[in-house]
Amino acid sequence: MPFIPIPALKQFREPKEPKERRALHDVRTPPPRFKIQPVSPIGAALGVIFALVGGLTTALMKDTEPPQRLIPLFAGILIGLYFMFAIKVADQWEKSVVLRLGRFRALRGPGPFHIIPVVDTISKFVDQRVRVTDVTAESALTRDTVPVNVDAIVFWLVWNAEKAILEVESFYDAITLGAQTALRESIGRHELAEMITERESLGQELQRILDEKTNSWGITVQSVEIRDVRIPQELEDAMSRRAQAERERQARVILGTAETEISGLFAKASEVYQNNSVALHLRAMNMLYEAIKEKGAMVIVPSSAVETMGLGGTLAVTALGGQPPSEQR
Repeated sequence: MPFIPIPALKQFREPKEPKERRALHDVRTPPPRFKIQPVSPIGAALGVIFALVGGLTTALMKDTEPPQRLIPLFAGILIGLYFMFAIKVADQWEKSVVLRLGRFRALRGPGPFHIIPVVDTISKFVDQRVRVTDVTAESALTRDTVPVNVDAIVFWLVWNAEKAILEVESFYDAITLGAQTALRESIGRHELAEMITERESLGQELQRILDEKTNSWGITVQSVEIRDVRIPQELEDAMSRRAQAERERQARVILGTAETEISGLFAKASEVYQNNSVALHLRAMNMLYEAIKEKGAMVIVPSSAVETMGLGGTLAVTALGGQPPSEQR
């Protein structure tokens, strides 16, 4: 046998599944387990009862010949087997389609129902409660060519079991793959900012698209919720820096606007003080009062400013008013 190197052996391995195909099969919710009930509890109980009745009847017929004596036993077993496979039970939330010789006969359930063994066959029991399917779209491009990973939750239910069984082979796979395709199409029609800020409208659009597809199958999509929108880390950092720069720009604009307004008010005040020296003196006295009203504060004022405002006598009176009577004498 000739020697084959290891690199050559790698060529004979099965090729890996493409990433795009793996993404389509990335469904986190496991497929539903249909209830198959070949023998119902009620049918099994009836089968045992009829077999016991046949056995007791055979035991009581002691004086009968052996061939005739075994007739009740075989009859009880046959009747018990018939009811064992003829009686079926569907739960309150389940329905099943009965096919007679391969053709649709009736829709049965919930509760017990009767079929003819061999002639009638029943489909898998269909759960008509609201179901939740988790779908995802990996590396899907938005309209502005940004790759995103989107997770969505689809709430749906089977409202017509007959159509769901007869019109589509596997309605669960149809819902899952249809939701993934619709999610990718919707992502391609929206920009990244719309997907982040308008998740509710995106979910409503997906619900409408899926409901139009599945309504003919007897399935309705109640709602679609966008759970998460993930973007690459590099793009997330760039968006964060852009948002921070935008906030700093707005802060500078607000500060400049406030300074402009304050300077305008100062300009108007200077015009008032220029034509009214008394108002200027009052403003100066108010500023001086605000400076010395705190305990322990000290303000040094030039003598020229004191003489200009005529504060010498005022300050002397204020100083004498703050001293005890003994010191004033």
